[in-house]
Amino acid sequence: MTSGGGPPAVGTAVRDTEADRIGLVMGQEGPYVQLRPLGGGREWDADPSRIEPVGTAELLRARVAEANARSRQGRC
Repeated sequence: MTSGGGPPAVGTAVRDTEADRIGLVMGQEGPYVQLRPLGGGREWDADPSRIEPVGTAELLRARVAEANARSRQGRC
């Protein structure tokens, strides 16, 4: 969350603790923050009280895992 208590800025990487997923903030719709997977794909709604910032090391690990998954599927 931001220091002002509002939703994080668009493009910010956060963890949805309820879904145990990392996503990029795409906006807000009603009471929910909309997140998109790091590698693209379908957005999902997250409860703002259940998201937390992602540190640099955790974001790097998630991006490497996503790239590895794409390479195994032949979608480089």
